[in-house]
Amino acid sequence: MRQFLLFFIIILVGLTFIGRLFYLQIYSAEAHDILNDNAIRKVYDYPKRGFVYDRNNKLLVGNQPSYDVMVIPREVKPLDTTEFCSLLKITKEQFIKTYQRAYNYSPRLPYVFIAHLSKEDYAVLQEKMRKYEGFYIQKRLLRDYQTTVGANVLGFIAEATPSQIEKNPYYNMGDLIGKQGVELSYEEELRGVKGIKFIQKDRFNRDIGPYQDGALDTIPKQGKDITITIDQRLQEYGELLMSNKRGGIVALEPKTGEILALVSAPSYDPNLLVGRKRSRNYTKLHNDSIHLPLIDKGLLRVHEPGSPFKAIVALTALQEGVITPQTNVFCSGVYHYGRRGKMGCHCGGGNRDLVKGIAKSCNSYFATAFRRSLDIVPNSSKAMDIWSSHVKSFGLGQYLGTDLPIGKKGNIPDGAYYDKWYPDFNWGATTVISNSIGQGEILVTPVHLANMTAAIANRGFYFTPHIIKQIEGQKLDSKFTTPNYTTIDKKYFEPVIEGLFDVYENNGTARSLRVPGIEICGKTGTAENFAIIDGTRTQLTDHSLFIAFAPKDDPKIAIAVFVENGHYGSTYAGKISSLMIEKYLKGTITRTDLQDWILTYSLENEYQKPYSGQPFKINKQSALQPISPEELKKLKSKLHTNN
Repeated sequence: MRQFLLFFIIILVGLTFIGRLFYLQIYSAEAHDILNDNAIRKVYDYPKRGFVYDRNNKLLVGNQPSYDVMVIPREVKPLDTTEFCSLLKITKEQFIKTYQRAYNYSPRLPYVFIAHLSKEDYAVLQEKMRKYEGFYIQKRLLRDYQTTVGANVLGFIAEATPSQIEKNPYYNMGDLIGKQGVELSYEEELRGVKGIKFIQKDRFNRDIGPYQDGALDTIPKQGKDITITIDQRLQEYGELLMSNKRGGIVALEPKTGEILALVSAPSYDPNLLVGRKRSRNYTKLHNDSIHLPLIDKGLLRVHEPGSPFKAIVALTALQEGVITPQTNVFCSGVYHYGRRGKMGCHCGGGNRDLVKGIAKSCNSYFATAFRRSLDIVPNSSKAMDIWSSHVKSFGLGQYLGTDLPIGKKGNIPDGAYYDKWYPDFNWGATTVISNSIGQGEILVTPVHLANMTAAIANRGFYFTPHIIKQIEGQKLDSKFTTPNYTTIDKKYFEPVIEGLFDVYENNGTARSLRVPGIEICGKTGTAENFAIIDGTRTQLTDHSLFIAFAPKDDPKIAIAVFVENGHYGSTYAGKISSLMIEKYLKGTITRTDLQDWILTYSLENEYQKPYSGQPFKINKQSALQPISPEELKKLKSKLHTNN
């Protein structure tokens, strides 16, 4: 038996090894991960990014060639750093810092050493790249902006951050990704799909040819072209009118919800965020704490709506049956409420029905309408819920669901909101009476106001505001073509629209802003403005607000204009609204007097006051500072280009 023991042991060990090899290679073997194979070099082929056109098929964003110097740290051999840095126009310290960053990222993976070489620099460098092992040049495309306006709408592209790469394995270090505007919203459509080539290496780490004869290589898939709803000429004109001012303009097509213009002022030339100077320019824009050019004021600037909100107060009161179009309210110039409360009014006093109340912007009329709306239910909290529900049906107090990547919901208070504010107090309509004139706790953005105006123009419905008009080979999302209905019956809109029409006609608050041949409905607004200066809440010059739509019976444009520190609604915002409407509907301007006035006056002095250290005085003249003749000449030269 002993003579067979050694034989059995040898057979057993052999079977054990065979079984183990079978398990490792057949049963538990994992698929070959070609992307992480050190013996295979990956070369990415970046596709052309989709073009962006405006609603009239004018090219806004194209592509231009760019060249990146790539590095694979483990393949770098000793080199003449002085010569190499001179070619790249960097310092030796920058070289060392960037190389170390690349090595820490991965010694074996490609890393963008220098991005966005110019054509001239590339021409000089490519002839000498053979001297610098571990470095190579990768061609890609950068954005080429065919316009100097709409930076907040178009957005920009920049390198993907580590967190973005971690969330989406499609991106590698150095890949470009949309950061704002439509570049971010429609990143997947615009970017396309990058191709990849696999290069086999030998044991000396030298390229020996395509891996598997290129069978696994893929070709890039070009990004889709998109058409956006913006009218480039209207956008350009709006930005011109907002020169030397802060604020936002949102213009919509009521019948579709398409955004015709989305102006954020002051803006910047989108070409500033392209190429090697992008980072430096971005930092400069980011650090501008006075003008905040990177903040889209049409989508993010939250403020009280002021008198334009009175139209909603009227519609809610009509729906609840607490007023009729013939309801009269006598205004003495002051509305008294509670024990000592009083609200001033500048309508001129006298009897006001609904149409006159809107046309003259009578505070007493709308305080009465609001108070009656809340008094119909004994429980103030439940009454506030009913009122709030009507208001929110216009899209206020919520995210509108636009296809732009940013936005704020604003605030429309309900019963629970005030129950929390006044837990030990029996609050009622007089407690929150400031809501009746668009102040108090009501907060909106300009896009909310424009959408509200479109809903009124449509007599009770709106389409979700959106920036996309067409995507190559793709249908539009149905949420942009489905109407959203308010809770107000259609019949109640006509008397309110008559009142808005009389704002321009019959001695209304915007009678001086009429445009020949266009029936415009609008509403002036003035919102109080406070800021903390040296730890003290200080009242600054009021904001100027205006909403409008035209033509009255076949609305093609609805607009909201917000000008910070612009005083009365008709002072700045009203003039800009009338000009924007005429520009869109006629293509030319007849109210050149309004245009000249808007271009002449600047509000820069207003914006500097909180930082000047001087006492702040509020008066209309402080908001009327003319610009220099030289600057006015430059603005008018841009005007001729736009025309």
